[in-house]
Amino acid sequence: MTGDRVTVSLDDEASAALETLLDRTGSGQSELVRRALTFYAANFAAATADTSVDLEAYYRMLAGGEHILLDIDFLHCFLEHVETDAGDPDPAFLDCTDRVAEYHASEYDKRFSELGELLDWLSFCGFLTVRHTEGNTYHVVFPTESMKRFMLRFIEGSTTTLDFDIAVDEGVAKVLLTERDE
Repeated sequence: MTGDRVTVSLDDEASAALETLLDRTGSGQSELVRRALTFYAANFAAATADTSVDLEAYYRMLAGGEHILLDIDFLHCFLEHVETDAGDPDPAFLDCTDRVAEYHASEYDKRFSELGELLDWLSFCGFLTVRHTEGNTYHVVFPTESMKRFMLRFIEGSTTTLDFDIAVDEGVAKVLLTERDE
């Protein structure tokens, strides 16, 4: 250890956070600040990302079992094997997708007020890549055709209670989604 010393002025919020962490961890101030700096450095990209995603909420969902980490290859395998012999999605899978979307519609009604917020969240979850183009239009890229079919159905079904409609303009591998007022 080099023994570098740092003097820091804390605002009320940071001071309260420090006190809370000291109580919860039983660590001393120096140890706690060292650990916080190391954690921040290791997670700098996530901590400074330009996104509206609430990382604490996402952590709670992971820790609570509501979401899981899944290798993207497994997801692609699942989606590729829910098709009929004719290459169409299995109707039972579509029914299940619709039930999940319907459940999320009530959750999203309280959570998202703009299409961009929802797309940022789904992008953070790894289902798609999104880029805001102009106005209320978003350029969306899906990793595979099966993911595109699945996620478009989910997006359309899970946004039914929101205060806007979505216009979908499909390309070969890309989609333009536009938020329209109802």
